[in-house]
Amino acid sequence: MDGAMLVIAANEACPQPQTAEHLTALNVLGVKHVVIAQNKIDLIPKEKALENYSQIKEFLKDYKLENSAIIPIAAHYNANIDALIQAIEKNIPTPKRDLDKSPRMYVARSFDINKPGVEPSQIKGGIIGGSIMQGTLKVGDEIELRPGIRKKNVYRPVRTKVVGLMAGKVKINEARPGGLIGISTGLDPALTKSDSLAGNMVGYPEKLPEVLDDLTLEVKLFERLLGKEREVVKPLVKGEPLMLSAGSAITVGLAENPKKGGFKLKLPVCAEVGSKVAISRRIGARWNLIGYGVIK
Repeated sequence: MDGAMLVIAANEACPQPQTAEHLTALNVLGVKHVVIAQNKIDLIPKEKALENYSQIKEFLKDYKLENSAIIPIAAHYNANIDALIQAIEKNIPTPKRDLDKSPRMYVARSFDINKPGVEPSQIKGGIIGGSIMQGTLKVGDEIELRPGIRKKNVYRPVRTKVVGLMAGKVKINEARPGGLIGISTGLDPALTKSDSLAGNMVGYPEKLPEVLDDLTLEVKLFERLLGKEREVVKPLVKGEPLMLSAGSAITVGLAENPKKGGFKLKLPVCAEVGSKVAISRRIGARWNLIGYGVIK
């Protein structure tokens, strides 16, 4: 991400636990450019809106983001959206891209666009969608997906061709980093149904990082639970299941060697040494972000 828009409800006290979680995640990822959308100001009087604004400013100090733009909006009525767009344009600059690198993309979605009863000759290949991190993808490129497809409990990389590219509803011939894109492929659409390929990494054949069944992380836990300052984050326990997020891939990792950051993964991931992995622990009814790790 080059930047982020954080939406905060003006009719609730700030911060809510999830808001703190999101800002911490942005901090971990190194995202410095953040615009705040103070939504639902139509539901409260002016005094309450100003009080919430002050809470937001105070909250942002903990993340060194107190100078971020805070735009009051009423999304339900499309009010002040123009000012929000202007703030995004002003405060989130587009970085320079290295388009000569081998392309890499995280798959966030995958699906089948064919309707029931379509003639076999009219069937279209599966669709994958996500964000390009580096390089350029073009129509006609041969690509590889890792970890790929599961066969007999083993994941195997899969190769296909870029049949078409879409940015929103616009067909394009090449795609670069920035925003979401959809890729029409030559894959059997049965393989892409229901986001079954989400979490894969896409790139040129033999140019992607290795697929990992185990992770060794330099673990950094938070001192306290986000949004729950009274609850201390306890050390990792051997054998406990944790949710690990690497790129768009989400998997359960068993802490085999907590002191050395060793995890056995339920589902493999394709990730680079040096990349960051979010660590969440099940507390009550939900997963809570408790820290992150850097892949060794």
